[in-house]
Amino acid sequence: MIALTPLSPLFGAETSDVDLSRPLSDAMFKDIEQAFYAHQVLALRAQQITAQQFLQFAQRLGPPQPHVIDQFHHPEDPNILILSNVKRDGKPTGLQDAGSYFHTDYSYLQVPARATTLYSRVVPKVGGDTLFANQLAAYDDLPEAMKRRIEPLLAIHHYGNRNDVDESSRTVASLLNAEQKSRMPVITHRIARPHPVTGRKALYAVSGSSFGIVGMPEDEAVDLLDELAAHATQPKYQLRFK
Repeated sequence: MIALTPLSPLFGAETSDVDLSRPLSDAMFKDIEQAFYAHQVLALRAQQITAQQFLQFAQRLGPPQPHVIDQFHHPEDPNILILSNVKRDGKPTGLQDAGSYFHTDYSYLQVPARATTLYSRVVPKVGGDTLFANQLAAYDDLPEAMKRRIEPLLAIHHYGNRNDVDESSRTVASLLNAEQKSRMPVITHRIARPHPVTGRKALYAVSGSSFGIVGMPEDEAVDLLDELAAHATQPKYQLRFK
């Protein structure tokens, strides 16, 4: 068993018992996977791994999905996306915005991501924290009347940020070219979505890429999504990961 330390009172845990540069036994991986599902955010501290070792670990969680922004795929493997604010010769070396607003990764795909794996190689001495919001707790705390209201509802998703569609803005989602946009169809997901492994219901992607609700006028749908997003991202649900 790996030793876990809570990252916050509500969710998240960390461990220093895992070395991803070495082969993981099935038993060790099962411990990691169970810890992830139990705590929603799992930090494996002090890793020194190659791109291939990072990918090999991610592949045990599920089949990787190359990001639509293919100009920043890792040169060793397109399943890895490079996030960076570093420029060389005036050109960016990676995706810079990488989450300047609350969102759920890949919620704009028909089969969304089971997990996001992040490997920090260079971080600033101050700032650069990653924030997570516990959507299980946010759902659990909703009034019963709201739970009944959203139970049958399907949100309409596509790539982007509902709260900022100005393509020149800092918090707009990274821009797609025409070919990339053609690969991003409009799809739907339940707003109250059961987790496919644990079965627990969560508010699903009410921030970021949800732009409407099936069968509901746009203004009413956006008002409801904004209300749910404001509830779901309250400080009491947040984890600030350093």
